[in-house]
Amino acid sequence: MGRLFGTDGVRGVANADLTAEMALGLSVAAAHVLAEAGTFEGHRPTAVVGRDPRASGEFLEAAVVAGLASAGVDVLRVGVLPTPAVAYLTGALGADLGVMLSASHNAMPDNGIKFFARGGHKLADELEDRIEAVYDGHRHGEPWDRPTGAGVGRVREYKEGFDKYVAHLVGVLPNRLDGLKIVLDEAHGAAARVSPEAFARAGAEIVTIGAEPDGLNINDGCGSTHLDLLKSAVVQHGADFGIAHDGDADRCLAVDHTGAEVDGDQILAVLALAMRERGALRSDTVVATVMSNLGFKLALEREGLKLVQTAVGDRYVLEEMKQHGYALGGEQSGHVIILDHATTGDGTLTGLMLAARVAQSGRTLRELASVMERLPQVLINVPDVDRSRVKTSGELAAAVADAERELGETGRVLLRPSGTEPLVRVMVEAADIEQARSVAGRLADVVKSALG
Repeated sequence: MGRLFGTDGVRGVANADLTAEMALGLSVAAAHVLAEAGTFEGHRPTAVVGRDPRASGEFLEAAVVAGLASAGVDVLRVGVLPTPAVAYLTGALGADLGVMLSASHNAMPDNGIKFFARGGHKLADELEDRIEAVYDGHRHGEPWDRPTGAGVGRVREYKEGFDKYVAHLVGVLPNRLDGLKIVLDEAHGAAARVSPEAFARAGAEIVTIGAEPDGLNINDGCGSTHLDLLKSAVVQHGADFGIAHDGDADRCLAVDHTGAEVDGDQILAVLALAMRERGALRSDTVVATVMSNLGFKLALEREGLKLVQTAVGDRYVLEEMKQHGYALGGEQSGHVIILDHATTGDGTLTGLMLAARVAQSGRTLRELASVMERLPQVLINVPDVDRSRVKTSGELAAAVADAERELGETGRVLLRPSGTEPLVRVMVEAADIEQARSVAGRLADVVKSALG
């Protein structure tokens, strides 16, 4: 069996790749592994279980709850809430385990399972590997002790989770949002109720789109992966700006009053300056991945801030932040982590903090986002190559060195092998888009020649 866990839990087509049997089995395995790791410390464990509105989440939630209860874990069902809400509630309620059913920005047929440890933190790789091993053992007949009688887990609804999470979001804001008109695109997803409620409680006038989930329309032509509707709505309603989430609301992208996109790098830059002003940006450092635009790095340098870069994936950003105590990090995709108030990316929190900066500064989002200039970025996928030799090919190293000399200080090259497919991604940034295209095309040819 190949590794089930990716960088963000287990995902696949619901009822094909990700079945009810798998959801139940993984939940049982997670309970056993965390018990063996001492997480439960001899007490009766509790788990928080939530989901996004996908139709498949209904039967997968039932399977997860059944698995946990059969393993002796009490379950608090919080219903449809964002991923960061489940993480927050896991910590706030002192639960031993959190489980979120969502495939984030993926299309409706997909779904996924993400586990959170005590405190609302993502599981370490070694725990995920152990869960897989135990799950595989159970599938092949390894017996396990099943509690009976009073030992089985009890299940109850925890309807207070919605208000508790919204109160947390509004409570951490540095200032209110009175006077702002904001369009919210909820992607027909998990934040369809949470986000409008939080922005309204904070004082903003809101217009909502994509806020009528029916189980089938999540991410369908709306949300952070489809910004055209939001751009039109912002201009149509004369709003100050717009906020877009993805299906499980762990991402946030924005649109200024003219309809221009404000991406995750720009949001990070705006929040970094706001946090420094409040004395909340520890070590004057922001953490981002190697895929961040070069313009972001140049902007931070100009403002006297430091940038630490990690491998692609929010889990690597989070690991770096926790290890060194940094307060702000994220990805160009809008996955922003504000570690003082969240243990994972939180799109609603990010949008609220961005709005708070607009309200406090008296400047438009367009003005604030202009702190950085996005350099043109060209990405070419080169298929059918030996991605394992990217770092060892002398021919490729020489070509990259020549390209970087040609681009100078305002350009860069990044070669990134795919983690799952036989392809290499060639990314080139430069102030001149035609130069970026030319360099990327030549490097793609070298990659094909050297690794094909």
